[in-house]
Amino acid sequence: MSINDRKVYVVDDDADLGAAVARLLGRHGFSAQSFLDPVQLLDIYAQAPAACIVTDVMMDDLDGFGFADRIRVMDPGAAIIFMTAWPTTANAVDSVRRHGGIDYLEKPLDEARLLAAVSEGVDWSGRRRQQLARTATLSPREREVFDLLVQGHSNKVIAGMLALSPKTVEDHRASIMSKTEANGLAQLIALASPD
Repeated sequence: MSINDRKVYVVDDDADLGAAVARLLGRHGFSAQSFLDPVQLLDIYAQAPAACIVTDVMMDDLDGFGFADRIRVMDPGAAIIFMTAWPTTANAVDSVRRHGGIDYLEKPLDEARLLAAVSEGVDWSGRRRQQLARTATLSPREREVFDLLVQGHSNKVIAGMLALSPKTVEDHRASIMSKTEANGLAQLIALASPD
């Protein structure tokens, strides 16, 4: 998956608003493109991923949260910013906790806040893609050990959970450290965290 690190997609069923947001982002150095329908973007996304997606929450066939969930499966390194004309506290919390959003913006959009959120999203995406690349070469078993290590389990506990010998877990741990170029558990935990 190749990526332009400043590419931003804007998804809104209001064509004028989507185009205006894309133009604003373009004037500030982002490569922005607007889409009326999230399904159209999903159809092309694998061939043309973006660093950041700004999406409306309330859309006809596929709402912004459902769209974000589908993007997350395709690309866990894309930053997502939600925008809505009908803000609620519940949706604001869900946008971050359940759907991995970077921000939740109220329409009419505050230009400075939008630009700050997109800049933060692009930066987050770059860091997240580096994290994902460092763990992409782990074998399935190493990934299991990695996931348990970052949850705080000891080698002995992991050995019991995976029905392995402690020596085998130690070998996997050494391989994980080598492949991820991590110097210790704290760096492994940082690799596992999307923040």
